[in-house]
Amino acid sequence: MIRVEGLGKTFAGGFEALCDIDLEIRRGEIFALLGPNGAGKTTLISVICGLVNPSRGRVLVDGYDNVRQFREARARIGLVPQELTNDAFIKVWDSVRFSRGLFGKPPDPAHIEKVLRSLSLWEKRNNRMITLSGGMKRRVLIAKALAHEPEILFLDEPTAGVDVALRRDMWEVVRQLRNSGVTIILTTHYIEEAEEMADRIGVIRSGELVLVEDKQALMQKLGRKELTIHLRDPLHAVPQRLSGHGLTLTEEGHALVYTYDAEAGEDDGTGIAELLADLEGPASPSRTCTLARAPWRRSSSAW
Repeated sequence: MIRVEGLGKTFAGGFEALCDIDLEIRRGEIFALLGPNGAGKTTLISVICGLVNPSRGRVLVDGYDNVRQFREARARIGLVPQELTNDAFIKVWDSVRFSRGLFGKPPDPAHIEKVLRSLSLWEKRNNRMITLSGGMKRRVLIAKALAHEPEILFLDEPTAGVDVALRRDMWEVVRQLRNSGVTIILTTHYIEEAEEMADRIGVIRSGELVLVEDKQALMQKLGRKELTIHLRDPLHAVPQRLSGHGLTLTEEGHALVYTYDAEAGEDDGTGIAELLADLEGPASPSRTCTLARAPWRRSSSAW
């Protein structure tokens, strides 16, 4: 549905926001673009949507070049920006209807009603935007993006600043849209959001797309945790009696790091119990060390 080839963006001051991005997004999938703030997520989707001109490369949207065939490409895209940009005093119905008209679509009250009902906005259709909560305003942005019946929906940080309950409601809305045939691309820095929703995940860092993988394959890589054993006295090597645990010596010999499968049970599959038993044995470094579990974290180096 979307093909990005050799895409780069360098701003006037010399800052390179995107560096030679190659990406294909499949029709009907949910693709999550994951990365920290400032990684280039918003710049990438802005270029794909035609809001920012690329410095090099090209973007095809359903086969249409988004520069030379801008109208055809843009008509297939709905964009939900990160910022709440609604006119404070316009009514919900009028705002969504106006967005449909911007794309030259004829009036279709039945479609607008369907969109508002699907987003639990029907009862708010005559409310002015200023009276809505932040979560409801974000739903209105989604309704406006869907008003012209796009085939692709971009969601830029769709749950930023919303509570947990509303976040889960919006996840369900996105799933329903995908089930109706809409291709969805969302940006997020919440790994649990990507894990919950996406079919595939791309990780972007400092303007470079460092990996694109199916969610299940990536989650298996990220499902590793570490136990760090801080030593009172440094070691020059891992003791022979502990060699079977796959320990790594770090911090100039002051720490041993044990990596295990986070999906395994604490009591049977992690191997921690056996490791601690060996540490407590005679002539082991545990007699001169303090044990401290590192804060549980995913051990991927993708960030």
